[in-house]
Amino acid sequence: MPSFDIVSELDMMEVDNAFNQARKELAQRYDFKGTSTDLERDKDGAILIKANSEGRCEAAHQVLMEKLAKRGVPLEGLDPQKVEPAAGGHVRQLVKLKKGIKSEDAKKIVALVKESGLKVQASIQGEAVRISGKKKDDLQGVMHAVRAKNYPFPVSFQNFRD
Repeated sequence: MPSFDIVSELDMMEVDNAFNQARKELAQRYDFKGTSTDLERDKDGAILIKANSEGRCEAAHQVLMEKLAKRGVPLEGLDPQKVEPAAGGHVRQLVKLKKGIKSEDAKKIVALVKESGLKVQASIQGEAVRISGKKKDDLQGVMHAVRAKNYPFPVSFQNFRD
């Protein structure tokens, strides 16, 4: 029986590419010269923006968002935190990357699938929703319905099995 998983993940390769492009632009732009504005990654993959003023931090955040958008990374998958003061008169902002579908969002997806009237089964599998059915056309109908809903998190489809 054909099936696939609905997941909420970012393409980490594209995130890395956008991160590196943003760092390079911050190093080369005239308005950031000598301001000690920088981007860093932590072990969880979150991005840390460091700057010497709140305005520079917001500008660096904007550069990062532009690079991510150009690389096709959905901005709904980012969770920017508040700008916080750091040591030495600097400020910092953490941009977390969202991963996985929360249980209440998974329940909404299952309800949407049931309302669609297609002959498929939806089950919650941890941080993913598995959709299975007899016809590929029904599975494609579910994909179309989920994409059209515009959830506040990035939606992708994985593990298609025939």
